[in-house]
Amino acid sequence: MTTPPDTKAADSADDKLDARVFKIAGVVVLGAIMSILDVTVVTVAIPKFQAEFETTTAIAAWSMTGYTLALATVIPLTGWAADRFGTKRLYMAALVFFVLGSVLCSQAWNINSLIAFRVVQGLGGGMLMPLGMTIMTHAAGPTRIGRVMAVLGVPMLLGPIAGPILGGWLIDSYSWPWIFLINLPIGIIALILAWVVFDRDNPQPSESFDFVGMLLASPGLAAFLFGVSSIPGEGTVASAKVLIPAIAGLALLVAFVFHALRTEHPLLDLRLLQNKSLRYAVLTMTLFAAAFFGSGLLLPSYLQQVRGESTLVAGLLIAPQGLGAMLTMPIAGRLVDKIGPGKIVLTGISVMVVGMAFLTQVTASTPYPLLCAALFVMGLGMGCTMMPTMTAAIQTLTHGQVARGSTLMNIVNQTAGSIGVATISVVLTTLLNHREFAQAAIGSHYDPRIAQQLGPDNLNAGLDQAASAFAHTFIVALVLLAITLIPAYFLPRTKPKNPEAAAEAVIAAH
Repeated sequence: MTTPPDTKAADSADDKLDARVFKIAGVVVLGAIMSILDVTVVTVAIPKFQAEFETTTAIAAWSMTGYTLALATVIPLTGWAADRFGTKRLYMAALVFFVLGSVLCSQAWNINSLIAFRVVQGLGGGMLMPLGMTIMTHAAGPTRIGRVMAVLGVPMLLGPIAGPILGGWLIDSYSWPWIFLINLPIGIIALILAWVVFDRDNPQPSESFDFVGMLLASPGLAAFLFGVSSIPGEGTVASAKVLIPAIAGLALLVAFVFHALRTEHPLLDLRLLQNKSLRYAVLTMTLFAAAFFGSGLLLPSYLQQVRGESTLVAGLLIAPQGLGAMLTMPIAGRLVDKIGPGKIVLTGISVMVVGMAFLTQVTASTPYPLLCAALFVMGLGMGCTMMPTMTAAIQTLTHGQVARGSTLMNIVNQTAGSIGVATISVVLTTLLNHREFAQAAIGSHYDPRIAQQLGPDNLNAGLDQAASAFAHTFIVALVLLAITLIPAYFLPRTKPKNPEAAAEAVIAAH
């Protein structure tokens, strides 16, 4: 039977993102931008923390690691808390925690206090992204998830672009506390808009809280990531500071898996992995996040340590990656809703492999136009990869599973990203230490006396050796990215078979 023209028009209208969805998306994106910016802004501020608080690079890096650990610890609680208290109230509470942590960070008097306040900040920041995904999915329904995820991908693009630029400008023009204080006005605006724009909460009677799961999952995840994140500072895996927390954390996580599979209402519903689409999306995201976030720390370090660029210039040179993603992400979002995420993600990863392959050939004098072109190509692929993978995980979830599904994907994203960063850091540090003049040549950018001691020939040789270490480290990221093609091949290549029923399930979830 032929569908009448007026019905087709109505369907087309319903299929578009309306003004209400865009308003909700605007508030969610504002909160997510703060959370993600604070990761990339602090990345370029670590040398400043090191000098300001007279500490080592490894200890200063805990200003990032502490934030990530807090994120990983609190994310498992988000699904239950959203069901229990409602997404609006919980989102606003997360914003308050994040802004409070930001203000405290700006008042830090030593590196230990800064790390502690970053943990407070992370407790709020960890809930913003999974809650935002749940709120937007509920507002739009699964027939429009691809486009909604493309909107939510905006802060993931702006973070790598704006973070280093904004951080460099604030540190150079003002002082380091301003990279945290800038969150105060943005957070207040986001809080007011959330109160006005978000629908009133109507939480359903929730199942009992899984205290046993919390005592296993959150400390287990934090201990495991603490151990892994300690590898760069220790310089070896065979260290008590690495092995003891990592093994203890892994044991707690294994115990949690057995507990979750036997409990009716676990803190983190691992039974969701019975969903084939979600299972392959988790595997794809694990490998992709490890490769992408791991390699993400390499280029800013290469530009500052090998090429001697300032934080601001380094941020500007990295911007083409985000610009490329901005071009493809909206297109990918529309295509995912029409043909499914499988083909889109495969294309995106393949394009990223091409860009990453070029980065494995960088030298101490690689022309910047070629470098920017490679980053632009990587951005084109990234825009077709991250959020479509999220869409593959969420679009087939059934009644009551949306909040827990987005929570699971965010845990995978954070954990895999942390492991990727630690792995890449260890590889890079090892390669630099095994090159005679590399470390000294890097230090010459911060202390001219080192350059005089080395002499021109040894200095140039050291910079070449350092560039070679970065190039070889990119190979690790390239291999991880190429392996990602395997699970991505099994992602759905069609839109959901029964989107109407799925839409009812999503609406009923809250």
